[in-house]
Amino acid sequence: MRRLQKLPLLYINSDVNKISLIFFLRKTNCMQNLIRAGRAFYGIGIAGIGVQQFIYSEFRPVLLAYWPSWVPAPAIWAYTVGTIFILTGAIISLSKKARIISILLGIFFFLLFLCSHVYYQLYLSPYDFHFGNWTNALKELAFSGGAFIMAASFPETRSFISNRALLIIGRIFFSIMLIIFGYDHFLYTKFVATLVPGWIPGHTFWTYVGAVALIGSGFCILLKIQIRLVGILLGVMLLIWFIILHIPRAIADPYSEKGNEITSVFQALAFSGIAFVIAVIAKARKN
Repeated sequence: MRRLQKLPLLYINSDVNKISLIFFLRKTNCMQNLIRAGRAFYGIGIAGIGVQQFIYSEFRPVLLAYWPSWVPAPAIWAYTVGTIFILTGAIISLSKKARIISILLGIFFFLLFLCSHVYYQLYLSPYDFHFGNWTNALKELAFSGGAFIMAASFPETRSFISNRALLIIGRIFFSIMLIIFGYDHFLYTKFVATLVPGWIPGHTFWTYVGAVALIGSGFCILLKIQIRLVGILLGVMLLIWFIILHIPRAIADPYSEKGNEITSVFQALAFSGIAFVIAVIAKARKN
């Protein structure tokens, strides 16, 4: 009798376990898909900038602040780096083993950040210091951090750096850009408000909303506060900006400043991908 009385409870427990397993598998599958999407967004962004190197036969301003006069054949260097970016972007988007190439890409971006942007702003820039001059430098720092984050999303192999360290560095670099860009929204409110699509009312209001969202996201990612939720929301926000802001601006004005609006399209997509990958791996690995 006692066995018969326990049978319904056993069946209930079995059903609960099955339901829990189903939810776990669905959640796991969803997170894996989010990682794949994030890698694809980042890879497409990098490859797109690489294509632009061929179109304009020179380095994009986000990569180099200036071209040293003593270095010959700038077009050949631009084509070479463009080719590397296209191949690297494709590998990160499609391959399951892109950890090393992602690390190398992150180091490359960081060297360009230091040797070109930082050097130019500190020693060559004719303007007084203000955050607006550092826009491209901060984007490149974020690209570097994004590459390290992509590397951390792949299985760890024997190398000079662990995935945990890569994720920490990547989060710091990406967060710095988010926080300062958010501050820029307050500093240059009138200019940023002009970027809000005309069909959306309350341009200044949305400028402040964007500022708070960027600064809050930056600190949350930096300090690991609700990092999965914040990462997903940030990725969605950047993806919305990519769709309703950057794509229309690129279509309306694809040629000014040698395709700067198109570059912004690729940047927004890449940054959205970085946020999505952070949301998954930072939570899973508790880094």
